[in-house]
Amino acid sequence: MVKLRLTRMGAKKAPFYRIVAMDSRKARDGKYIDQIGYYNPVSTPKQIVIDADKAKEWLAKGAQPTETVMALFIGQGIVEKTK
Repeated sequence: MVKLRLTRMGAKKAPFYRIVAMDSRKARDGKYIDQIGYYNPVSTPKQIVIDADKAKEWLAKGAQPTETVMALFIGQGIVEKTK
């Protein structure tokens, strides 16, 4: 199954995350299929860059986003919040 999740990059105590599509059985920082965007929680203000077309394409194919990625998608207006 393909998941949309964060993979950690950056230095010690300075995390930087890529939003990627990858096989759910792979390690967190393992090889990914496609990069959708990135998230930098350390910068002020926080940087969130997501390719909406790629994200919607992967969701249409049945990829399951993690809770954190779903929250980022909702925050960027890519997916509407469900009730």
